Amino acid sequence: MLAAGAASGAVALLGAGAPARADTPPTGPAPTAPTAPTAPTAPTASTLAPYASYWFPGSLPDGVPGPGITWRSLAAWTPASDPDLAHNTATVPLAPRFTPLPPHPGARAGQARISALVSFAPTARNPSQGSATADYYALTHWAYLDELVFWGGSAGEGLVLAPNAPVVDAAHRNGVRVLGNVFLPPVAYGGDLQWTRDLVRRDRAGRFPIALKLAQVARAYGFDGWFVNAETDGGDSALADRMREFLRALRAAGEPYGLRITWYDAMNSTGRVGWQGELDALNQEFFEDRAGRVADTMFVDFRWTARSLAASGALATRLGRSPYELWAAVDTESRGWDTPVDWDAVIPRDRDHVAGYGLYRPEWTLGHLSDRSPGAFHRADDRFWTGESLDPARPAPETGWRAPATAVADRSTVDALPFACAFNTGHGLRWYEDGEVTSDAPWNHLGLQDRLPGRRWVVDTDGERPAVTLDFADAWRGGSSLLVAGRLTAPVVIGLHSTRLPLSGPTVVELVHSAGSDPVTVEVGIALREPAAPGEPVPYTWLTAVTRGAGRGWLRARAVFDAPPGTTVYGCAVRITSRGTVPVRRRIGAVSVRDTTARRPPAAPGALTVDASARRDGTAELRLSWRRAAGPVRHYELHRRLPDGTRRFLGGTCGTALYLPDVIRCGRERDAVFEVRSVDEVYAVSAPARTTLAWG
Repeated sequence: MLAAGAASGAVALLGAGAPARADTPPTGPAPTAPTAPTAPTAPTASTLAPYASYWFPGSLPDGVPGPGITWRSLAAWTPASDPDLAHNTATVPLAPRFTPLPPHPGARAGQARISALVSFAPTARNPSQGSATADYYALTHWAYLDELVFWGGSAGEGLVLAPNAPVVDAAHRNGVRVLGNVFLPPVAYGGDLQWTRDLVRRDRAGRFPIALKLAQVARAYGFDGWFVNAETDGGDSALADRMREFLRALRAAGEPYGLRITWYDAMNSTGRVGWQGELDALNQEFFEDRAGRVADTMFVDFRWTARSLAASGALATRLGRSPYELWAAVDTESRGWDTPVDWDAVIPRDRDHVAGYGLYRPEWTLGHLSDRSPGAFHRADDRFWTGESLDPARPAPETGWRAPATAVADRSTVDALPFACAFNTGHGLRWYEDGEVTSDAPWNHLGLQDRLPGRRWVVDTDGERPAVTLDFADAWRGGSSLLVAGRLTAPVVIGLHSTRLPLSGPTVVELVHSAGSDPVTVEVGIALREPAAPGEPVPYTWLTAVTRGAGRGWLRARAVFDAPPGTTVYGCAVRITSRGTVPVRRRIGAVSVRDTTARRPPAAPGALTVDASARRDGTAELRLSWRRAAGPVRHYELHRRLPDGTRRFLGGTCGTALYLPDVIRCGRERDAVFEVRSVDEVYAVSAPARTTLAWG
């Protein structure tokens, strides 16, 4: 892959010395000179902000680290000595998934899946719990992904990266595994073979201490395994054997906890770095050796060809492995959907898929934009994943880019009651609660993202197709809503979630949508059976609902469906019918499905505490924590109670710790009052836990 400087925190899979491809731009600058150990310190006035963790395997570089960079040795890490552990721990469990019938017969189930290597931020100073900007790669197309690699690392910062909690929580809510990254860079980009030796070092008892540390980190932080990328050249066959034994030790340490390993096709059995572009005799021992499985999947270098992928799949089959455990690398970092790819070598239309594939740096959908607003980003991201038609049921004629939705079946995790979605993407220009703005500050935090519809957007109509987009100008809850805009010359059905919701009696289905003066009817529907075949329409039943005002220009349509025991809901949708001729703009603010049992609000969290603070000139930065609430909690929300009694949203998280960078004194108030509440799956909130900060 491409190289970038240490300041960017994302360095390369494809090392110096690899032949250039016509579609590959020149590599970036080499990392800054390597530099000296600084021990982790307890939070102080200058180090309150928590960041995603990164380490060197053992020894540290010579010299002095660059600004904002802290060098740490993984060999010295323990959970007890980690001051940021509470801020970096993911808490959402990996959700089980199912595969509904695809909306188009070209999308295959049970064949190729997709991995993505994503750099969400630089290696150093990557915030643990979101930040005060909406300019963020808020990935939402989880339905097509099998695993995500938290990409980054450089010789000037650190080589072992643990994913931050918001990414893991969002991925897990959608059933996607997240891997940390172990990157041993090419010598041309600051790589030192000593770091490879540190990684695979044995202790006197014959154990691999860093393998044990990696498993411990993944368990403590709550993610799913490691992507191992050894690109530092100069080794020999003995080092290669040690690397294979290290991978086996890492597998053994992680296997009781379901941890996974993806191996990148770089180091081969000679110990040298030779990107094969295939699974072959030189690298198969890192994937499967005589004793069995070594890595769960292999990321096959970009120089693959149709012949080499076919041979790779055949070899995987002979080894007793699936060819879909191979990721054929697709470099989208610089050209996105204009990247030339021999798609028929990977996911042909006329026969079984040959392998899975791995998207390198799909965050191009944000990075290439001049307008980096949330709306512009999601329009670009939808095109990347769905294709130019923006409707996976009706793909546009292919002109080069083979969008994932046109080849790979989507998956869903919506399989239990209660279920709700407020179309919150995990970033926004403001924060809304029940249609009211409770913070006018931009924000991002993927852990607050809803389970969004996997299919963007299946629209059925006999008339003109309106535009269907995620929009940030108004919302019911969170930062965004679903906007339907255009002339409706016939009723329009917009498919929302694919579900497997078991019902056993009276069930409430609610839809929150915007009001308007135009003559428009908005209905909610559920599917009580699957389509007859892939590509066939979903058979929705439209429910009779009672609609009431919900405040500030929003309406709540509530329908009660008396479901016989054994009923399953396979999907939900909204139908909009206009009785006029003027263009329509209607927002869908939320959809929910639950039984009619009276529900108690969630239990309150306990013991909200200011753990550390730094105050200056009427402002403060804080670390707060609280005790987890009893019972199920979707996430927690922190507010400030202002002197006039109103509440201002400050942030949210799935964990039990939050950092506030900039609390401003309100007038001459003596104390800043903070409240944290539990939020459940249908957005009911608990009583608050409170604490104060005296301004002094």
